[in-house]
Amino acid sequence: MTLAPPLAAWTALVPLRGGSRGLPGKNTRLLAGRALYRHAVDLALAAGAGKVVITTDIPEVLHAAHPPRVLALQRPADLCADDAPMAPVLVHAIQAARIEGTVVLLQPTSPLRELQDVTAALERYASGDFELVMSVTPADRGVLKWGRIDNHRFVPFSQPQHVFSNRQALPAVVKPNGALYVFDAQAFVGRGGFPVQHIGALEMPAQRSHDIDTLADFELCERLLAEAGHKPSI
Repeated sequence: MTLAPPLAAWTALVPLRGGSRGLPGKNTRLLAGRALYRHAVDLALAAGAGKVVITTDIPEVLHAAHPPRVLALQRPADLCADDAPMAPVLVHAIQAARIEGTVVLLQPTSPLRELQDVTAALERYASGDFELVMSVTPADRGVLKWGRIDNHRFVPFSQPQHVFSNRQALPAVVKPNGALYVFDAQAFVGRGGFPVQHIGALEMPAQRSHDIDTLADFELCERLLAEAGHKPSI
């Protein structure tokens, strides 16, 4: 992995916990020779992060010998449940590690993102046009036909005319892929979560947007990394 050119100082946040219903122990399971979470950590270091903060409840990660600039932070037990939302996890990490300025959230379950994705997201955020930049990937435009039922009434999610349009005539659609989020630490703490306006999008191809939740997902990512000739770097 080639190192990225220097950018403005920023911190990477890598959240991982021990519990997982879909694939127990996935965050420390070896993928292409490295624990899954290390793919996120190593990418952050290669991309030029001033600091990498891991927020976790996994003892082997907390007590591991990490590279310079990497801090493993004990996550409170009440933020480790299956249904714990991400926002308070990040607020705790930002405050406990005294993080300031730009933050890049790298979830370990998206191991196929590349250096160019991180760099592009940071550059888009640095434009000052957005409060948040997040990665997205193309999705089925047929979702524009969908709706919900409210007291037996069909309520379209999108514009009503889309419900009756041919799929080919619908506009292109993207969805968040969970691989990258870039935002300001103090603004995040101040609002208690992600902004809902002024969101910039960084499009990533489907082949780099796979998320690991099950063993089948894990095996697919391992195969794709092998096909790409992936080699451990740091």
